[in-house]
Amino acid sequence: MNSKYQDLFQEFTFKSGVHVKNRLIMAPMTTFSADENDFVSEEELAYYGERANGVGTIITACAYVSKNGKGFDGQMGIDHDGTIRGLSKLADVIHSGGAKGVVQLYHGGRLAVPRLIPNGETVSASAIAPLGDRGFYSVETTPRALTTEEIYDIIDDFGEATRRTIEAGFDGVELHGATGYLLQQFVSPHSNHRTDEFENRYLFALKLIHEVKRVIKKHATKPFLIGYRFSPEEPETPGITMKETFELLDELIQADIDYIHIATTNAWAKPRRGIDSKKSRTELIAEYIKERVPVIGVGNIHTPDEADLVYEKGKTDFVALGRALVVDPHWVEKVQHNESETIRHQLTITDQHKAVIPTPLWKLILEVEGWFPVVR
Repeated sequence: MNSKYQDLFQEFTFKSGVHVKNRLIMAPMTTFSADENDFVSEEELAYYGERANGVGTIITACAYVSKNGKGFDGQMGIDHDGTIRGLSKLADVIHSGGAKGVVQLYHGGRLAVPRLIPNGETVSASAIAPLGDRGFYSVETTPRALTTEEIYDIIDDFGEATRRTIEAGFDGVELHGATGYLLQQFVSPHSNHRTDEFENRYLFALKLIHEVKRVIKKHATKPFLIGYRFSPEEPETPGITMKETFELLDELIQADIDYIHIATTNAWAKPRRGIDSKKSRTELIAEYIKERVPVIGVGNIHTPDEADLVYEKGKTDFVALGRALVVDPHWVEKVQHNESETIRHQLTITDQHKAVIPTPLWKLILEVEGWFPVVR
């Protein structure tokens, strides 16, 4: 291995006791590839298995915890015990390559897709419609504000999803508090206009963490971690700025979680508002945290040099790889074995099986111009 990258291959043990073999993580990326029952599919098992030999940790595509929280076609569910069997197979596949497995738990809130949920009724912190398109879907429906009792029901759903994750043999859960989904909708001044106890915009996340930790204590028989992914800012006005981001980070650290995971499409993007700085969000967040909790950096990382820069200059504890691992499942092993020059950085239209990419995901890769580098 090139000594320049050796720090990326340091082992690490989280405060929960979960031990990982290196600082490289497979980022949670939607596969659109669950089967007709929203169970883990055979194609997904092959996809994750092909990528489990290098990274220290795989964070799965997000799994919806409630029927009214589904946000993608082909999204896997974790909302009932029937999902455990497929999840167990996925945990085994991930472990077989030497990686630890973390399930990302999700509720779409006002960004759930109406045609995919009961009665087509979206819900959120308040009855405020989303602005613009998010990702692959345009959801313009004005959601119904959740009652206080319903909020506690969703908290229970996250707890039950955590129990299923434990029973399936995984090593942790990540709460999806990013990209405008339900957890972020409670944090955001744009979408949370409540007048009950949840007008405290951080309370929903803290209650979720408390419930997940209770379930872990009751059911886990081996070390099991809890992480939280967040978006540092929002385009909406009013919306989350770096000021609110720092407040949220203080609350998450006080809640004693295992890590925080920045969600950004570019690790070096500068803050929009709320702070005047020439530094990137990644650097500002790492500086603010001051090693109080491990940080995962992510965003447009394709080469070993880019990963090393985020780790060293960005002062993160981990680096998450997304599209780079879709294009080349063996990216990490190639770096480790001093074969970085053989890393593939683009796909051709005949590469689906070589790269072990599920068919629904492959179709979108070819259809969505500019999403992935595809030579045609």
